[in-house]
Amino acid sequence: MRIENSFIPVRGVGEATERRLWENGVTHWEEFDGSVVGETVAERIERFIDEGWTHLERGDVSTFAEALPAASQWRLYENVREDAAFLDIETTGLNATTSDVTTVSIHRGGETKTFVRGRDLTASRLRKELERSSLLVTFNGKRFDVPFLETCYDVDVTTPHVDLMYPCRKVGLDGGLKAIERELGIGRDMPDLSGRDAVRLWREYERGDEAALERLVAYNRADTENMKPLMETVTDRLHESVFEAACSDG
Repeated sequence: MRIENSFIPVRGVGEATERRLWENGVTHWEEFDGSVVGETVAERIERFIDEGWTHLERGDVSTFAEALPAASQWRLYENVREDAAFLDIETTGLNATTSDVTTVSIHRGGETKTFVRGRDLTASRLRKELERSSLLVTFNGKRFDVPFLETCYDVDVTTPHVDLMYPCRKVGLDGGLKAIERELGIGRDMPDLSGRDAVRLWREYERGDEAALERLVAYNRADTENMKPLMETVTDRLHESVFEAACSDG
């Protein structure tokens, strides 16, 4: 599902009205002709569409991210999938004020970068990577990863953000990232590790064990790389249940 299929960012258009538009064959901005809704709402939709095309031509989905309900942020993905950054961090604990970020991995456009504390993990590098990304995708990142980065590196994360944990729940996928991966058959090339293992590996690296850092980095990278097929699966399921189901009822 693409942003151009969406009408709920418009003030006065809720899910029921959007569904009615779809059921009446108005499934894309180009098909809107002012029918189905009242004159005032129609004018708002027309203005939204005109401005929306300009934003999409720039590859900027921030306006839509601000207007879409939190439960519908997944709709942003299809438009900017090549510029979406899948991000995951490892830390020495759960409290951002007393713990450190040890590694940050970002998977975007088929490439994964990992930044390591004390080497190349800096606020400027993080800002640069976020500025290059049209969309940020995490798993539980709104409660964990982003607050950690904002606290530890004084970065203001304003990139439109989809926290995959919530779309997963909408399609009945509960639990942590690795449990959901196993349920969907998304494999990993390395033994399953935990957050506690990540802390242990970092401490071993601090004592001089370079192999421990290599394992930690591999673990961190796998989290970001596996988020991409998970995102594809979840958005496909939501597309079917939200959009295609309404269109077939019309």
